[in-house]
Amino acid sequence: MIEVENLSRSYGSRKALDSISFQVPFGSVTGFLGPNGAGKTTTLRVLTSWLLPDPGTEKVMVCGVDLLREPRLACRKVGALLEQLPLPGELRVCEFLHSRARLKGISGSQISAEIQRVLEDVDALDASRRGIGTLSQGYRQRIGLADALLGDPPVLLLDEPTRGLDPRQVALFRDLIDRLRHQHTIILSSHVLGEVEQICDRVCMISAGKICLDEDREAWTRRLEISGTTRVEVVDGSDDVAVGLATLDGVSEVLTDGSGWILQGDRDLRRSIGELARQKEWVLSELSTDPATLESLFLQLTDPGEES
Repeated sequence: MIEVENLSRSYGSRKALDSISFQVPFGSVTGFLGPNGAGKTTTLRVLTSWLLPDPGTEKVMVCGVDLLREPRLACRKVGALLEQLPLPGELRVCEFLHSRARLKGISGSQISAEIQRVLEDVDALDASRRGIGTLSQGYRQRIGLADALLGDPPVLLLDEPTRGLDPRQVALFRDLIDRLRHQHTIILSSHVLGEVEQICDRVCMISAGKICLDEDREAWTRRLEISGTTRVEVVDGSDDVAVGLATLDGVSEVLTDGSGWILQGDRDLRRSIGELARQKEWVLSELSTDPATLESLFLQLTDPGEES
């Protein structure tokens, strides 16, 4: 379980996180989404104790440990694969993981078995004796993930974990998350929204340092179902059709594409359109829906100016 209340973090005069609050239940996989510069990586670095929050932050709890009071103990609960993870190119994979295991307090008699376990989990056992500097980007990502899994921490923070992986490796990663989801609390930050839709139980979206969406799968799926577009085409339709459609409850906008009308709203409009067509004696030649996607929801809720 992760609990965050009124977390703020500034870099000089710029507020990267502005009093954000969210929870991640135990055993869930939460997609942490947002444009570049929105505050995702800053949040993850606070949760690993790499960064301290601003004074006034009320609560940051990691598996029952108060990170504000006991950051060393809290960070032992977390395994992290963060963006631009530095890996020492002069070391072999086994040497790097051995040193990381010692830093994480793993007993010397257990280190070899633990290294083998995590390398098998990420399908990189064949790279054990290879120099990190000789590895491809995909292999380096897998070694970073193996490092995060050392010691079997209850919380995993994964920042763009499939970057540089080929399709087979991505499929293996999804299988790994399926195996881990019931024993760990996982936050997955990714720009691959299709991946988030497939893997995650929850979505937490951040924009300009503020949380703009925090919902479980049932809630965000329902949001997508009702927030798509509906296309209507009427035989011998006139401008009166657009006027009539605009009066329907739940319609926020009516646009024309030349041959018909496109409605945007907050609910399924097909029944209302059918009833209106019967009353007006319209002959419908098309009535179709185009459900929203996580990508369209992302574009709707986040600030387009953040990338710059």
